Amino acid sequence: MKITLIGLGTCAGDLTRRAELALKAAGKIIARTSETQSFKSLEGFTVTTLDGLFISSRTFDTLNKKLASEVIKEAEDKTVCYCVDGAVCEDEACKIILEKHADCDVIEGVSKSAHAASVAKLKRPQYTAISAYDIQNLKGCPAAVVYDVDCMYSASTVKQKLTKLFGEETDCIFVRGDEGVKIKVYEIDRQKNYDYSCAVVVEEGEFLAKARYDYDDVETLIKLLRAPDGCPWDRVQTNESIKSNVIEEAYELADAIERADDDGIEEETGDVLLQAAFHAVMKEEQGVFDGSDAITHLVKKLIFRHSHIFGKDKAKDSGEALNVWEQNKSVEKHQSTFGDMVEAVPNNFPACMRAQKVQKRAGKSGMDFASATAASEKLYEEVAELLNAVEAGDEKSISDEAGDVLFSAVNVCRLAGVDCEEVLRDSTKKFTKRFVKCEQLIINDGKDIKRLDEAELDKYWVRAKNELEKN
Repeated sequence: MKITLIGLGTCAGDLTRRAELALKAAGKIIARTSETQSFKSLEGFTVTTLDGLFISSRTFDTLNKKLASEVIKEAEDKTVCYCVDGAVCEDEACKIILEKHADCDVIEGVSKSAHAASVAKLKRPQYTAISAYDIQNLKGCPAAVVYDVDCMYSASTVKQKLTKLFGEETDCIFVRGDEGVKIKVYEIDRQKNYDYSCAVVVEEGEFLAKARYDYDDVETLIKLLRAPDGCPWDRVQTNESIKSNVIEEAYELADAIERADDDGIEEETGDVLLQAAFHAVMKEEQGVFDGSDAITHLVKKLIFRHSHIFGKDKAKDSGEALNVWEQNKSVEKHQSTFGDMVEAVPNNFPACMRAQKVQKRAGKSGMDFASATAASEKLYEEVAELLNAVEAGDEKSISDEAGDVLFSAVNVCRLAGVDCEEVLRDSTKKFTKRFVKCEQLIINDGKDIKRLDEAELDKYWVRAKNELEKN
């Protein structure tokens, strides 16, 4: 079996001398299609075309598999030259053939992307070239050349992806054959017609004028701000000096989520991302790790912990999935005992949240109350001990017993199936609203809240509660 893969280039006359010699020696010449300008380079040769496979294939993927299969079949008993428009390296069927027969000869031609870049007079020497049918795999880049924009559907998918990466108002060059016209990205799927020669060439603007930014741009901006001629405040920050910002921004994001404020969620998500990027840039400056290392660590961790998706473990529901996650996390963190798991709960968690998490992890060992009711008995006991300490006036005991009361209360609530941090926050919010309403009612009646006795305060409190519930 002998297969030579030949790139015909994009125009008639692009055929190389080496390709001509290979064609003359071939037992059979097969062309991907006759519907291109470059096919004219095969005049004078006896050529079998595979145009019919285009009609019988429902998807681009199926077409390429059929093309590759036909070429391999023909090469079983003869030397075959398979000719494709553009370059071999850009042809999906050729890639399939090379995967199965790495010993194929390859004679390259002018690529579709190189031709489009030339027509568009692309300024950047480096760009990402990709077929319209692979456009979803395109990632952020300074410039892109998208070829195979041969129909309205492919043009639409290209527009959607380039809008996300570069912005819909960004200028691009729409190439057809040897001509290129400047249009906006949003106009890519509004052209009059499309064919095999159509491509889109786009490059991002200067940094400060870009329509869209990505994570790399966040790090670039931080580095500019920390440069010797950058921002005096950003330049002097350290991981230690801005550690509290992470917590503040996370709370602001949580607040926006609770308010169902999509604009706020968008803004605060960016602020949280900024904090992560800031820490990554500073660690890069110290030679410890960079943003790419952190992201790589994250993705590998997620793959490892989701072994019920990417491995051999099974999970029928969210509960089982969480168990698999926690088991894998323990292996990853080298936590061989329950004590290791308990000690691993961060000390700087909010006290209520940390208490619940410590109790939950300790409970996995079997050291836990049977129910919320059973835990409540311990709470009553701790309250009695606190009151005894108060009566005795022992400040140290009061402090110790007060902590035990709160810890026991968290135990009861946890076993009752609630998130203690969340419900305490909700109760505080509820109290705040009632208090504000209660005081307003008192003021409206021309009274001073400080001069009311307990019975009068209770009446106003009930009024405030009832009025709020009505609303």
